[in-house]
Amino acid sequence: MFEAYYSLTHSPFSKETSTGFASKGFSEAKARLQYLQKVRGIGMLTGEPGAGKTFVLRNFANELNPSLFKVIYFPLSTGTVMDSYRGLVSGLGEEPRHRKVDLFEQIQARISALFKDKKVTPVFILDEMHMSPSKMLMDLGLIFNFKMDSYNPFVMIIAGLPPLQNRLSMANAQSLNQRIVMRYALEPLEKEEVKNYIGHHLQEAGAKHPLFNDEALEAIASLSQGWPRVINNLCVNCLLLGAQSQKDLIDEEVVRLAAAETGM
Repeated sequence: MFEAYYSLTHSPFSKETSTGFASKGFSEAKARLQYLQKVRGIGMLTGEPGAGKTFVLRNFANELNPSLFKVIYFPLSTGTVMDSYRGLVSGLGEEPRHRKVDLFEQIQARISALFKDKKVTPVFILDEMHMSPSKMLMDLGLIFNFKMDSYNPFVMIIAGLPPLQNRLSMANAQSLNQRIVMRYALEPLEKEEVKNYIGHHLQEAGAKHPLFNDEALEAIASLSQGWPRVINNLCVNCLLLGAQSQKDLIDEEVVRLAAAETGM
């Protein structure tokens, strides 16, 4: 593999080994989530595919003190409303009941007990919510209404693609939409950030010198349009082709071939 050829300690662009790169968008998203952590309530994070939403959320969740916060990650947004109710109850560590009204009471009672009795704030991360049924968006505004909307013993982050914002603006989702206290849309990396992003990940993987020349970096920034997932895939293919061709420095031609292989 290319790791040995380029004397890298690990693959620099994999999900398992990627570390946080402090881009402007990443830093701002973290700051918004930390604000939500303090004030509690409902927040929304949106972005195009490959923008790094899940990575930001994972980074945020990993930094929470487990003795003070209980993270419930729920990405199954395409099920029924009852599926979602049961998933939330299971995430809270309880056996789901059968009727909707019982599940509703079970969720609220468990959240209240964690917050008041154990001093633990449940943090719900609901991913891929742009695909959720309209009824689920409507019900979330009801489930997370405590004591006539007088306090928030929880943090809930709804995340998804940009159409989520339009769905929340519809009349049947206004109960949820009006309770959102934090909104942030992730933007692509800027050209210089793309170059720094690649350099950061290579350095983390033990690279002793640059592996991409300036023209290659320019080409990656242009082809990827700054989206991290596309950058990752393109860079991996570049490193594979570079190692096969025994190129010590990846050039624009290698990027062109890698882009063609990935269908770009």
